[in-house]
Amino acid sequence: MSTAEEFLDIGTPENVVFGYEVAGIGSRFLAAVVDTTLIALLLLVTNFLLLTIANAAGPAGGPSGDAAAWFVAVLGLVSFFVLWGYYIFFEMLWNGQSPGKRLVGLRVIRSDGSPIGVVESIVRNLIRIIDFLPLYYGAGVVVMFVSRRAQRLGDLAASTLVVYDRGVVTLESLGHSAMPALAPAAPPTDGPLAGLPLERLQPADIALAESFLQRRHLFANQAQLAQELAGGLLARMGVPPDQALGFSALDLLRTVAAFHGAT
Repeated sequence: MSTAEEFLDIGTPENVVFGYEVAGIGSRFLAAVVDTTLIALLLLVTNFLLLTIANAAGPAGGPSGDAAAWFVAVLGLVSFFVLWGYYIFFEMLWNGQSPGKRLVGLRVIRSDGSPIGVVESIVRNLIRIIDFLPLYYGAGVVVMFVSRRAQRLGDLAASTLVVYDRGVVTLESLGHSAMPALAPAAPPTDGPLAGLPLERLQPADIALAESFLQRRHLFANQAQLAQELAGGLLARMGVPPDQALGFSALDLLRTVAAFHGAT
């Protein structure tokens, strides 16, 4: 039996290696307890509402006969969507976090370090049925003990990992982080980004864009951070905001990071 890695290094296409701390069984169990409690409360509320509606719409004493069979079918279907839709909904809403994981400080990512997608979330959570056997996460815990990366069956099938969350960052903390330089690349010669006065930027501006691009998959607030950083760079170049409508913040940051190859 192998033991799970506490730390995992994952390389990116930019030839930068990111280190992740793999979440252990204890922290994942705490997150599961929180999520299971919330799911139980949701099921209690939805079942109560359905029963109330059935009693109000049907005869006294509740539905009977065919109506009772339909009620049970609807109840089972709604319970299924609550039980498994809970995880999928929150993992898409919070970039790989359920309320329990968010509270404990965990996040689901792909095995290559990129954010989890809807397909991976659906796969890993549908296979949760098998992980639960024979009792509460019985099979899942056994597989996690054997797995080198503490992955349950759902994680193995979806190629996902659960790691400790790095949380959100600010532009100030990003700017003080020393990171290796990206490989030089020529800036674009055509398109909406070609005419930007990149020569007005300082080396620190370019280094900040590089640092963000190298680590963006680690940030829970990467979209917001990219917009803030791009806005600051445009202001430093003296470019009005309405001139930035033809390209995305990420495109601008890539162009700025590549500019050091031409200076």
